[in-house]
Amino acid sequence: MEQSQSDDGLFAQAIEIANIPTLLMVLVQLTGEERWLEPPYRPTRLRGMGDNDTGGLTDAAQLEVREAALTAILAWRAGKPTAIPDPSNDMLVRMLSVTMAEDVPSEYGNMTAAQLGQLPFLDHTPIDTPANFSVVIIGAGVSGLCAAINLDAAGIPFTVYEKSATVGGVWWDNRYPGAGVDTPNHLYSYSFASYDWKKYFALRDELHTYLEDVASRFDVKKNVHFNTEVNTTTYQAAKHRWAVEVTHADGSHETVHASLVISAAGIFNPPVYPEVEGLAEFTGKSWHSAQWPDNADLTGKRVAIVGNGASCMQIAPEIQNDVASLTIFQRSNHWAAPFEQFRREVPEPLRFLMNEVPLYQAWYRVRLGWTFNDRIHNALQKDPNWPHPERALNAQNDAHRAYFTEYVTKELGDRADELLNSVLPTYPPFGKRMLMDNGWYRMLRNPQVNLVTDSVQRIEENRLITGSGTEYEADVLIIATGFDVLRFITTYEAVGRSGRSLREVWEDDNAKAYMGTVIPDFPNFFTLYGPNLQPGHGGSLIFVIEMQMHYIMDVIRKMTSAGLRSVECRQEVHDAYNEGVDDAHKNMVWTHSGVQSYYRNPRGRIVVNSPYRNVDFFDMTHTADLADYLTEQTEVN
Repeated sequence: MEQSQSDDGLFAQAIEIANIPTLLMVLVQLTGEERWLEPPYRPTRLRGMGDNDTGGLTDAAQLEVREAALTAILAWRAGKPTAIPDPSNDMLVRMLSVTMAEDVPSEYGNMTAAQLGQLPFLDHTPIDTPANFSVVIIGAGVSGLCAAINLDAAGIPFTVYEKSATVGGVWWDNRYPGAGVDTPNHLYSYSFASYDWKKYFALRDELHTYLEDVASRFDVKKNVHFNTEVNTTTYQAAKHRWAVEVTHADGSHETVHASLVISAAGIFNPPVYPEVEGLAEFTGKSWHSAQWPDNADLTGKRVAIVGNGASCMQIAPEIQNDVASLTIFQRSNHWAAPFEQFRREVPEPLRFLMNEVPLYQAWYRVRLGWTFNDRIHNALQKDPNWPHPERALNAQNDAHRAYFTEYVTKELGDRADELLNSVLPTYPPFGKRMLMDNGWYRMLRNPQVNLVTDSVQRIEENRLITGSGTEYEADVLIIATGFDVLRFITTYEAVGRSGRSLREVWEDDNAKAYMGTVIPDFPNFFTLYGPNLQPGHGGSLIFVIEMQMHYIMDVIRKMTSAGLRSVECRQEVHDAYNEGVDDAHKNMVWTHSGVQSYYRNPRGRIVVNSPYRNVDFFDMTHTADLADYLTEQTEVN
């Protein structure tokens, strides 16, 4: 491999500022020298969720690591083979434990190998399907693109129907100020599609550009019908196929048939509005955060925001200095973690290193996966012997409470005495979605910003009136109350073998599926981002989607090789799985008596979040077992 002197200089610049714990793993694999896993090079654990760039090493040890890494990388670039291209599972667990400076359980070896590309999620092995076999994918967002790319890699015919004008899903629809990920984008991305990220936490435009790039890179747009809505999909048992009714952009209707349907419609739709008397009669301008107008101008306006969840936390700090005043009506308070890399750009030399040395990017991604995924799972479990169950679940969870409380107090500064009780939750940390602080608490120190903890009861003309009778005037009203997530599939109707709709089967807001993916009475029907799949303890939903698609592809591979026309999840398998989900949730933070969130339906059941670690779901989805399914081989006439 040719390399220029200027490249050598770029590598030197990059490694001078590169993450030490990541460099150590690269060194081990490139050189085969395990001494880099021992003192004085072993990193020490960093408090919080930062990258731990120095690893806590002395300056001398850091210099030694950087010099050795530069030598090893330049040698590799010149053609020297990687000494340990595929570390054993035991070795990977040891390496991950060292780079994270904490003990990682032995069962993480297989999943880490997959994350590093040793067991790739995207399989290009062709699947031999019958001549009339086809798949319909509903939605071209993050999940739909993943499904399309997997099917295309295996040579399976498919068609995607997308209601919007292009790909991207929520990252096309949501355009409010400050919209972006609260998971680092090097993790919130496909394992099979790396990218030259400009920021550590991408904003909406960069995310959407990434998804457009992926769609073009894998050439899947040719299979997508844009501006086309799916109305119903009905299973035709006699023919072992689905009839999918769609409406095209020109208003014409069509019924297409498919062997399989993959629902990738997402759950962040439609928007939810609060039940406030007079809301529709507000005389100023008003819109939901998910429907932000392109021409919105808030300069010098008195702005009111109802709702203070994730979208408000991104919007409010962004607009605070443009408006005349900002009044935020807080429905409930949230925990928020320090956001050390908010708006930080990835330095050019590091972008070069990420692109030129895939092993560095892979290990950097693995480290993010541990930090933002399973690391805190134990802190979410109730300890029956813990003496303070009202404020925390266990000693570890209480330590998180102390850490976050100290952080919030510091951020509020000289207004801490006034505001702390209003913003600090009484429920345990992680009881609701853990938000990332992008300047929210510092914003509350702004004299133009008013946080109201009394809920809006009614609206008269341009006045919002709270339960205590206090009135607040506004020129613009922004509704930031989220989406109808409890009902999952809401954009179309699915009708199963028995003639019952999925809405009936799910009792409207009580969705259940085996591994969040398949449902009895709905043969050959798969849901991506289905019930109980959101990694509520943190991390990348894209990783979950990839694991689901790996499982679905294995089902397809096995059903077609066995000559099966349909596979339908057995009721007893489905029920046993969901009993396990519910039992696990009983011991977790989301069922704490002090927590009310969108995770939980009115019956008290957790519908959205998964109680399992990512490694557990990885093991569940690694191989499909057709014994879990009722199968049929009847030929289609």
